[in-house]
Amino acid sequence: MMEEVLAQIRERKLVVGGLLGLVALVFIYLSFLQTDKPSESELLNSASSSLVSQSTAQEDYPSSSKEEADLVVDVKGAVQKEGVYQLPAGSRVDDAIRLAGGLTETADKKSINLAQKLSDGSVVYVASQGENISVISTSSATNPSDTSGVGTGKVNINRASVSELQTISGIGAKRAQDIIDYRESSGFFKSVEDLQKVSGIGQKTFDKIKEMITVD
Repeated sequence: MMEEVLAQIRERKLVVGGLLGLVALVFIYLSFLQTDKPSESELLNSASSSLVSQSTAQEDYPSSSKEEADLVVDVKGAVQKEGVYQLPAGSRVDDAIRLAGGLTETADKKSINLAQKLSDGSVVYVASQGENISVISTSSATNPSDTSGVGTGKVNINRASVSELQTISGIGAKRAQDIIDYRESSGFFKSVEDLQKVSGIGQKTFDKIKEMITVD
C-alpha cells in the first residue's frame, strides 16, 4: 500500500516538473523575442533618419541634367532685343524670338522657320523685308560658328534656316521649306546625297548644288 502511494507521488512530481520546465522554456522564448524585436519608437526614429540622409544626399549632389540640357543661341536681325539667350533643350526658333521680345514690324517672316528646333551654339537671324539674304550669308562666311555652315563656303543642310537654304542656287522658298520639313520628320541628313530624298530634288538639281552644300 505504501509503495503504491510513493509511486503515485513520484509520478506527480514528474508531471509537475515537466510542466514547470515547459513554462520556463516558453518564458525564455518570449523574453528572447521581446529583447530582439525593436520598439515602435526605434523603428520610427530609424525611418526618419533614413529619410533625412536621403534628402541630404540629394541636396549635396543635385542633378545637373537640366543644366547640361540647356541651349545657348544668338538671336540677331529684325527682333526687338538682339542678344544671346539660354533656353531648355527641345526649344524652337519661335521660343528664341519670343525671348528676344518678338519680331519687329519690318521683319520678313518668310525668312525663318519658327518651328525649327534649335541646337546649342546656333544663330537665329531674322531678315528685314527687302533685305538681300545672300549678301548676309556671304558677309558671315568668316564666322565659323554660323549654323548654316557658310564658314566653309558651303551651306549646312542640317542646320540652315529657310532663308539660308535659299542662298543655294536653284533652291527657292518652297523647296527650302521642303528640306526643313524632311529634316524635322526624318532627322539630319547623313550625307549630301541624302538631299535627293527630298521631294522635288532629283539627280539633275543635286548635281548643280552638291558643291554648295555640306552636312558637317
